[in-house]
Amino acid sequence: MRAVVYERYGSPEQLQVRDVPRPVPRAGEALVEVVATSVNLSDWEGLHGSPAYARLGGLFRPRHRILGSDIAGRIAAVGEGVTRFAIGDEVFGDIMPRYGGFAEFVAVPEAALAPKPAQLSFAEASALPQAAAIATHAVALAEPGARMLLNGAGGGSGTLAMQLATQKGVHVTAVDNAGKLDFLRALGADEVIDYRCEDFTRRGPYDLIVDLVARRSVFAYGRALAKGGRCVMVGGTGRALIRMLTAGALLGALTGRRLGVLFVRQGPSAFVPVAERCAAGEVRVHIDRVFSLDQVPEALAWHGEGRALGKVVVAVRGE
Repeated sequence: MRAVVYERYGSPEQLQVRDVPRPVPRAGEALVEVVATSVNLSDWEGLHGSPAYARLGGLFRPRHRILGSDIAGRIAAVGEGVTRFAIGDEVFGDIMPRYGGFAEFVAVPEAALAPKPAQLSFAEASALPQAAAIATHAVALAEPGARMLLNGAGGGSGTLAMQLATQKGVHVTAVDNAGKLDFLRALGADEVIDYRCEDFTRRGPYDLIVDLVARRSVFAYGRALAKGGRCVMVGGTGRALIRMLTAGALLGALTGRRLGVLFVRQGPSAFVPVAERCAAGEVRVHIDRVFSLDQVPEALAWHGEGRALGKVVVAVRGE
């Protein structure tokens, strides 16, 4: 089968399309013929081996040679003990930390998959698992009427979180670059901020800050929070993560403002409810661009450089 492979950490130029053996599903696994895979921050971090946590299990060389974790496709074979799916079933799921989605076939645990809603295309379904889980967990922290700031709002997780939050009655301030502000207003943002021109931590106060690209100090977050407010980071630098887990906890204990990391539960229970709302037309899936398997380096660069409005998808084969 064809797959996009890399042997060492680095830039998208490290990626190569190669012929590799087709995986064989073991007990409890299904072999998925991949139709579409979406690009996530975890792919960009895994490619570069940065932040440091991206090297867990592979300090000097990648543990997994094929990236891609949000997939949609058809069941091609099943291993012993698989009962939920049969050959030909259309499925989607999040296969991180195993990866392997930038390939024509991937073997994954049965529990990681869910039936694909018929109303969604394979591209749309592949855009949902990680982004929907993050958005669901983030918006669950906000009460109706709360003031929520979303930094990095123009990406896949942000666009879903924006819609879920506004439909919940949350007042949303969306932060991203100037080229995305009109897009964010159209999604329903109550206020928008261009981070290149204004420091959002000098605005507020906010009841909830969700930072998808965290880089600031805990003290900057603290001054932007209302009394009793909460700030969580989802993605960002290793330094920001350490500060959140250490100084953030201390600052929170002293001020009554909670700062920490958003821990996201993986699996179908975390993303299927949002997929169902997308299938019903209540929430929109925003796909910025679709690339071919041969164009995975370009897809990763487009996503990693922050240019995408919503999700970037790799079409492994035609629907």
